[in-house]
Formats: sequence, structure tokens, C-alpha cells
Amino acid sequence: MSQPIRVLVAGLGNMGRAHAMAYHNHPGYEIVGVVTRSKDSVPEGLGHYPHWSDFHEALGATKPDLCSINTYSDSHADYAIAAMEAGAHVFIEKPLATSVADATRVVETATRLGKKLVVGYILRHHPSWVRLIAEARALGGPYVFRMNLNQQSAGRFWRTHKTLMETTSPIVDCGVHYVDVMCQIADAKPVQVRGMGVRLTDEIAPDMYNYGHLQVMFDDGSVGWYEAAWGPMISETAFFVKDIMTPKGSVSIVMDEGAKSSDHETHTKTDRIRIHRADLGGDGEFVHEDEMLSMEGEPGHDALCAREQDYVYRAITEDIDLGRHMSDAIQSLRICIAADESIRTGKPVDL
Repeated sequence: MSQPIRVLVAGLGNMGRAHAMAYHNHPGYEIVGVVTRSKDSVPEGLGHYPHWSDFHEALGATKPDLCSINTYSDSHADYAIAAMEAGAHVFIEKPLATSVADATRVVETATRLGKKLVVGYILRHHPSWVRLIAEARALGGPYVFRMNLNQQSAGRFWRTHKTLMETTSPIVDCGVHYVDVMCQIADAKPVQVRGMGVRLTDEIAPDMYNYGHLQVMFDDGSVGWYEAAWGPMISETAFFVKDIMTPKGSVSIVMDEGAKSSDHETHTKTDRIRIHRADLGGDGEFVHEDEMLSMEGEPGHDALCAREQDYVYRAITEDIDLGRHMSDAIQSLRICIAADESIRTGKPVDL
């Protein structure tokens, strides 16, 4: 494009700030405005951009080419649809919406209007996770997926988590990432979801839970579990498990000792990938030593956001087909929403 893509950024929390800085530093973008609840919440380095506290007012005033929606999940669907109806493409942080119906409504709007819709699945732009997926697929299924991301939180992080839980449980908010990884590897149809959850604090609503665990079964025989928990009571032990087993071996992320669950860098950092092969020789012993792949030099959190926003730029300027991307976003959300339903009803959910 001869002219930069004019972008309106809504929400400047941890992810919104990182995305805004990616636009700020990318020669193909021009930030035309930011939207936060108050001017005081605009991070350092972004204060010179025009500010609004009302998204719809900002949308009408700036008429952007792209809206970057990084607000709380319950506003995602309405903001995205309003942006596309106003003529803008959309980048939207995960989860796409808080219900499958709303997510479908967003995708249908993008398809009807011919607008690009990119969902913030940051792991899809992480070279180490791309490698992990490739190594697991090379082993072949059926697969056993064991994954979690528990976060011990206090102070402002716990306040943020409590605000998130006013509308979205941890198993939905975080789970879409890792369920998406499972679906990319298995490339099979999910058929049943089971969930369980526990409310470990009186600081959240009686019908909300801050520990959740889901199990998903696929039509190729693959199975997976994922757990997510937030709060000051959450254990730091085995808070980050990313492990995939197959008949031919396993692939795992090995974290460094001392990693903290509250550090957002650990949420994407891999350190090393261990590849184990199950082949046995005539003596009944393993033929291969485990292979350790060093991921030294992998991009940090902000650099990953920069990669993600470069992908958004290319999706718009090169007219990349995002059909599969959008359907995958709905599928991973459908699984996590089904887990939430299972937790609340105590019954498995057939998809």
C-alpha cells in the first residue's frame, strides 16, 4: 500500500499496549487514536496519540482502516461488528467472543463484508511453537495432549484476573490458545468435551470458578486435557505443562527452573523442546537418545506481538485468505465453551 494502514487501538492493557507499540514501530501503520476508559491509563510512549473513552465515538471520528480490539472479552463481538460495518478490518484479541453464537456472528460479518478478521492467537506466530507442532505431527497420531497454564497472581494481576472473571472463566480465556494447538496437531474432529471447575475464593461471583480443567476427545482417538487457574492461592508447581505423546514417542517443552507463572514471558517462552522416540532395539532398550532442541534467541512477548501485527498487515495488503483461520478460532472457542457448560451442568457435552 502506498499509504499506511490507519489503525484505531481499543484497550491498552498488557496485550493492547504490546500491539499498540507494534503499530507504533511498524512503517506500514499509522495510529489514528487510542481508546481507554481514562486518559490516565494510557501507557508511556503512547500518550501523544488522540484519545477517546468511547469506542463508537472514536470509530466515527477516525474512520480507521483497521480496528485493534484488545478490550475485555464481553465487548469483543459488538466492537468487531461495529468496526467492520464502519468499513474497517479487525484484529481482535482472543477469545473471539464469549459465546459461539457471537463468534459466529463476527465471522459471518467479516465474510459478508469482505473484511479481514485476525484473532490474536499469538502462538501461531511463535517459531518455537510452530516447530513443536511440526515435530508432533511428524510422529503421527493418535495423540495424548497434556497442557496447562496456571497463574499465581497478586496485586494488579489479581485485580485484572478478577475483572476478567466477571465475564469469562480462565478455562475459556486461556484455553482457546492451547486447544487450538491440539486441533492443529491432531487435525481431527473434536467429538466430546468434559469439564470440571472449582471456586477457590469468595472474591469472585458464586457462579464463577477460578480453577478449570477440560478433557476433549477427537474422532481419530486422540485425547487431551487442559487446566487453567488464576489467583493468589495457585501453586507454582508444574504450572506450565506442554506435553504431547504418540505411539512413536513424545514432544515436550522443557522450562527452566525458577520460571514464575506471573511472568508473561513464560507464557510463550519454550527454552527447550525435548523429542523422545519410542523405538526399541533387539535388546529391548531405546535406540535413540532423547533430542534436546535449544530455542535460544526466540522472540520475546513484545517481539511476538510485532510478528503478529506484521501478519495482519500482510493479510490486508496481500489479501491472504483467512477462512481457515476464522473457522479454527470458532472451533477452539466452541470446545472451551463446551467445557464451561460441562462444568456448570456436570455432564459431558457432545459436539
